[in-house]
Amino acid sequence: MINWNNLDTLKSFDELKKVNRVELTKVMALENGAERVQKYSVPMAEGLTYNYAAKEVDDDVLAALDNLAKEAQLAEKFEELYNGAVINTGEKRMVLHHLTRGQLGNKVEADGVDKREFYEKEQKRIADFANKVHSGSIANAKGEKFTTVVQIGIGGSDLGPRAMYLALENWAKKNNTFKMEAKFISNVDPDDASAILNSIDVAHSLFILVSKSGTTLETLTNQSFVMDALKKAGLDPAKHMIAVTSETSPLAKSDDFIEAFYMDDYIGGRYSSTSGVGGAVLSLAFGPDVFAQFLEGAAAEDKLAASKDMMKNPAMLDAMIGFYERNVLGYESTAILPYSQALSRFPAHLQQLDMESNGKSVNRFGEAIDYVTGPVIFGEPGTNGQHSFYQLLHQGTNIVPLQFIGFKKSQIGNDVDIQGSTSQQKLCANVVAQIVAFALGKADENKNKNFEGGRPSSIIIGDELNPKSLGALLAHFENKVMFQGFVWNINSFDQEGVQLGKTLAKRVLAHETEGALAAYSKLFNI
Repeated sequence: MINWNNLDTLKSFDELKKVNRVELTKVMALENGAERVQKYSVPMAEGLTYNYAAKEVDDDVLAALDNLAKEAQLAEKFEELYNGAVINTGEKRMVLHHLTRGQLGNKVEADGVDKREFYEKEQKRIADFANKVHSGSIANAKGEKFTTVVQIGIGGSDLGPRAMYLALENWAKKNNTFKMEAKFISNVDPDDASAILNSIDVAHSLFILVSKSGTTLETLTNQSFVMDALKKAGLDPAKHMIAVTSETSPLAKSDDFIEAFYMDDYIGGRYSSTSGVGGAVLSLAFGPDVFAQFLEGAAAEDKLAASKDMMKNPAMLDAMIGFYERNVLGYESTAILPYSQALSRFPAHLQQLDMESNGKSVNRFGEAIDYVTGPVIFGEPGTNGQHSFYQLLHQGTNIVPLQFIGFKKSQIGNDVDIQGSTSQQKLCANVVAQIVAFALGKADENKNKNFEGGRPSSIIIGDELNPKSLGALLAHFENKVMFQGFVWNINSFDQEGVQLGKTLAKRVLAHETEGALAAYSKLFNI
């Protein structure tokens, strides 16, 4: 039987708080660190490895975390989720993004259909469409091939797909799978759409409108903006646009689109990169085979996340260590630091994934909770971040746990030797140095140059960033966020916090304002 209990009612949480804290500067001392680096490491899918040697844990802490994971029934709750239980209590929905990339458990039926078959059918429809675009059988009014694809969407319809596209762009060019350049319009700020439209040849551009409900204000506004630009160029918008939406959306059967591809309410926006939301743009940009490899990597990581053994389940282990840092050690933030320029927008995606999922102060049943939940997430690629905010990370008054990501090889393959080492070797040397510098610090009589150390970090290491390893990386973080939501007994799959601002914005535009809302509206001449 599954029990959904608040964290502070679990006996194992009280026991965890009694375990002695680890002094990172001692356990990571250079003479001991080598053994620890080898010991505290667990394999992930697609050649990735999660190494947590520089975290403030030891065998006693890990045993206590394992007990808590068992009492909180994390593995059983994940099993409930992928077998089709109504896990999203706020919206009374199942949570099925795992089904977009494989069948982990039992057959799941909803809306009168097998949902795995539904997702596979839509993926095949997208693949067929992309192949026809690439072959030229679907073309513009003059019969000329489309060369650019532009995604119009916001939130999960933008952040994840954009991050995934950028992550694979150079890889695809190197491996001759690059088909079309992709651009993204998200912000309702007209400068965003204008900048993209001014950078492309609209006559050879295919636009993807992404809105599950078909009512998203920013997306529909940008649709109108783009349609106006197409008309001014003497083009028929209906021959340049497709939609990714739900079957019940007003966009589903509209004559404004060449074709519509479907998703459903069981996949939240921030979890939708492996659905048609990511599938359409990535299949058009790189080809359906590349998107299939991406799904394969995600599915492989999902299988590891289904393990009941925390020490063999990298997502659960990462989640529990992060929970420990938040709820026992009291750290408020986590920095995501990919030492890969291809992952330049990955921290922004994880910011939404984590903060929109676990930024909650009530439990799954709408009752107030008395403990902290999701951390603040931020990050930038290394080595750029080293010359930006690492000063605070090294010597600031707050300790910020760090999650590094690094790869042994670059995507481009060719590199040059400069002063005895290649650029990739310099990149990897920097991440290695940062892990040890944060952990050990450096004593100096000049307090301005003193580094206290004791700053915890983990790293996910891979051979190369490619479609499969990217899929595994994405699934790891999705599952980590899910497990932490289970520990906190919150609903990680709705986002009521984004609704109030939308409601008030509509009131402003309808001139139904008073008080401060009216006063601020006047400042902008609305």
